[in-house]
Amino acid sequence: MSMYRDRVHRGSARATVLRTVGTRERRSHLTAPRVPTVGIDIGGTKVAAGVVDADGNILEKLRTETPDKSKSPKVVEDVIVELVLDLSDRHDVHAVGIGAAGWVDADRNRILFAPHLSWRNEPLRDRLAGRLAVPVMVDNDANTAAWAEWRFGAGRGQDKLVMITLGTGIGGAILEDGQVKRGKYGVAGEFGHMQVVPGGHRCPCGNRGCWEQYSSGNALVREARELAVAESPVAYGIIDRVGGNIPEITGPLITELAREGDAMCVELLQDIGEWLGVGIANLAAALDPSCFVIGGGVSAADDLLIGPARNAFRRHLTGRGYRPEATIVKAQLGPDAGMVGAADLARLVARRFRRANRRRVERYERYAQAGR
Repeated sequence: MSMYRDRVHRGSARATVLRTVGTRERRSHLTAPRVPTVGIDIGGTKVAAGVVDADGNILEKLRTETPDKSKSPKVVEDVIVELVLDLSDRHDVHAVGIGAAGWVDADRNRILFAPHLSWRNEPLRDRLAGRLAVPVMVDNDANTAAWAEWRFGAGRGQDKLVMITLGTGIGGAILEDGQVKRGKYGVAGEFGHMQVVPGGHRCPCGNRGCWEQYSSGNALVREARELAVAESPVAYGIIDRVGGNIPEITGPLITELAREGDAMCVELLQDIGEWLGVGIANLAAALDPSCFVIGGGVSAADDLLIGPARNAFRRHLTGRGYRPEATIVKAQLGPDAGMVGAADLARLVARRFRRANRRRVERYERYAQAGR
């Protein structure tokens, strides 16, 4: 009998330990070392780097153009290393987080595919960690932006959050109970390539009718330019604004004219917003989050976009009227969200390094070669 009690006691103790470990893992952002880290946001046109403190404040930020995508991956790595070393001259950097516009594997080491860069199955984390001699974290840029909004922005206090990033295309991320849900292979959240119109507009991904072909910056500009090329009477305002040079029609210009009351631009943003609402209703049926956060460049249109999205969401939501509705809010951190989120996620892998033990290998090698 005593042996049985002893086994029960040990089993209970072990279960308590396991529960404690699980709780720590879920709340690890609260116990991560409060040290400065660097966040890197890599896009098709720019690389932004910033030192971020434990409260999400940007202490210093640098920005440079992304090297041409035809160049080798090492060229982009060199840019990242230079930015980090530059910032580390003035700040005590303990880890580096990378938010990349591409598919990142489940181990958050390799960039499986980046549409705007020549990265194909690239072991970015290991390469950078070997050169920087501090821990490096790599994730998809939508995941890092969603993390930042959950920690410091519009998603604070939400236990189940979905972020939609509207830019050139549509990106997305899922957060649940303080964890980014990356899927089995690391590529969850590619909402932009849900097919919403069978046989619809051709998408660069190879399919037709993808959601991002109807609700994104590219979709917005495509529709405006088509109306301008056709010399539609409703497009006279925007044609005059660009002096007849159709390629100068951009998303920010359309938003600007819509704010000024241009009827065509208001209607285009309404169309984009309605498609956004349809897609969000589909995601609500599948994921049932408490909150949708809308970010990316197109979200700058504010209620010109999000108002129609909310209305369409309510019209298309499965079981409408008989279920709680998720809130739809605009992101608060703007273009810095990916960088801030990457830096904060890097704190989860940070370790306290003594200044005397840190070795900036790339810099010393370069100095040694220069001195020969």
